Amino acid sequence: MYLLLCPCIRNPDLRARGITHQKDLDAFNQVLLRCKTFDIPVKMLPCAETLYLGPDHEPGHFIDRLDTPGFYELVFLLEKSVREDMEKEGKPYAIIGVDSSPVCGVHNTWYGSVNGSHAKIPGRGFFLNRFSDILAFDVFEAASWKVYLAAPLFSEAECEYNKKLADILSGYALQIHLPQECGDSEHSRDISIQREIFEKNLDALDNADIVIAIIDGADADSGTSWEIGYAFAKGKKIISLRTDFRRVGNSELVNLMLEQSSQVVNNIPSLINAIPCPIPVRPYCETIL
Repeated sequence: MYLLLCPCIRNPDLRARGITHQKDLDAFNQVLLRCKTFDIPVKMLPCAETLYLGPDHEPGHFIDRLDTPGFYELVFLLEKSVREDMEKEGKPYAIIGVDSSPVCGVHNTWYGSVNGSHAKIPGRGFFLNRFSDILAFDVFEAASWKVYLAAPLFSEAECEYNKKLADILSGYALQIHLPQECGDSEHSRDISIQREIFEKNLDALDNADIVIAIIDGADADSGTSWEIGYAFAKGKKIISLRTDFRRVGNSELVNLMLEQSSQVVNNIPSLINAIPCPIPVRPYCETIL
């Protein structure tokens, strides 16, 4: 398995002049670090826009600068070359693109205004659209791989389940923070270390891209509920796993404040599908849990 990356992820200088900000560079670096951490091979797509317009080109919409026979011919030749490589090495698992690009956008692309329409339209950029048979993720989705696993940890069964779930999630190229592994697992802990544990978990929450919370039980664990509230206030993506079939109301699975602040799923496959960019370096087998 390997990933195809848009080349500006490795070389931001290929992008149009003035459009790259620090948040973009951070996302690019996080994607490269994720691939390095989990030993995911990567190959770079050619940069059709820079090859056609030259380096240090001005930003523009597709119909303004690229809607030409010359660019169409270039894209045809580049696609042919990439497809030939795929015949030798197999298809990639996915392409990591850069949203809004007129060439490599994933969910949106700067196409240009037609008869007063909005210049940004849904869909892939012109080059990426040539590979519609391959899954594609935006670079900011692929950069979201640091997970805080919020869960009750007061029994052997709970701790064992948490470890197994963390192992499953790490199989999708996710780095997991498990509070029970930083000392938050013993009722007899001395008061002097409580602040240390709190700070460790708070730091992990602040650095997490995603919070995955286990909210089984007649009522969700109080510590987990606090972590969900903190993450929500920080604007983080929250996915709550509730395998418990009990409901708290006719239209509520669990406390409405938890349900409305997160995406609630009810099994492991649904949890994996809810992750922004799950990369299956070690895919889940349902016999694990």
